Amino acid sequence: MNYEIQDFSKDVIERSNTVPVLVDFWAPWCGPCKVLGPVLEKLAQRDKDSWVLAKVNTDVHQDIAEKYGVRGIPNAKLFVDGRMVDEFTGALPEAMVTQWLKKALPSKYRKVIQTAEQLIVANNAKDAQGLLEDVLKNDSNNHQAQVLLAGTYLYSNPERAVELLKDIEEHIEQFPMAEAVRTIADLLLRLKHPETFPDEAAKQTYLDAARELSRSNYDAALEKFVEVIRTNRYYDEDGARKACLAIFRTLGDNHEVTQRHRRSFSSALYV
Repeated sequence: MNYEIQDFSKDVIERSNTVPVLVDFWAPWCGPCKVLGPVLEKLAQRDKDSWVLAKVNTDVHQDIAEKYGVRGIPNAKLFVDGRMVDEFTGALPEAMVTQWLKKALPSKYRKVIQTAEQLIVANNAKDAQGLLEDVLKNDSNNHQAQVLLAGTYLYSNPERAVELLKDIEEHIEQFPMAEAVRTIADLLLRLKHPETFPDEAAKQTYLDAARELSRSNYDAALEKFVEVIRTNRYYDEDGARKACLAIFRTLGDNHEVTQRHRRSFSSALYV
C-alpha cells in the first residue's frame, strides 16, 4: 500500500477532520526510518478503524518538514481535527509505539463529546447528559465523558456526580477537574447534616456560602467563602479556600464570576 502523500492539505489536514492521521516524516537515506516505517505500516493495518498513516519524504517535501518543525527523522506527528496534537522522534520499537498511540489517540467519540460540551455551555444539561450517557455505555472508561457528565449532575444529584468520579485517579488527565467537582459535591452532600461542621465562629457564614453554592449563586457563595478565609482561614480543614478554587476551576478562568472574585480571594489568603 502506498502511504506517500500527494497533497498535504488534503491527505493530512482535511482528512484529520474525520479520522486521526499519523504522519511519518522520513527520508530514503535514513537508517532508523527503515526500521520505524514497517512498524507504522503494520500498526496502520491493524488499527485501520482508528487512524490512518501518511508518509512524507522530507527530501521531496522540505517545505512541509520545515513548516511543522521537523528537526530529526524519523519523526511521527499525529494530526486530529486539522492540527498536530502529539509526536515522537526516533525508531521506537513496536510495543512503545503501541503504548504511545494508546495515550495519544483521541476517543472516537470526541465529536459527540464536543457536542455535549456545547450543550453544557448553552445550559442544556439534559441533552448533554443523554449524549454522554450513550458514550459511557459504549466506552465505560472514557474519563472525559465521566467528568463532563458528573459536572452536569453536580447540583441536581451530587451523589451521582461522586459515583461517576470514583475511578478518576491522580495520574489521569482529567483529575484536576474531577477533584473540583468532587470538592463541591462533597460539600453539598454534607449540607444535609449541618451538625457535622465544626462549631466555630465561622460556621454560619460557611454554611450560608455552601447553601448559596447549592443554588448556583456563585457570586454570593464566593463572597461568603472569602469572608471565612479572612476570619478563620483553616475552618473545616481549609474548606473555604478549597471551595473557591473548585468553583473557579468548574467555571473556568475566563468566566466573569471567576474574574470578578479571583483578586479578592487571592488578597484574603495573604491578609
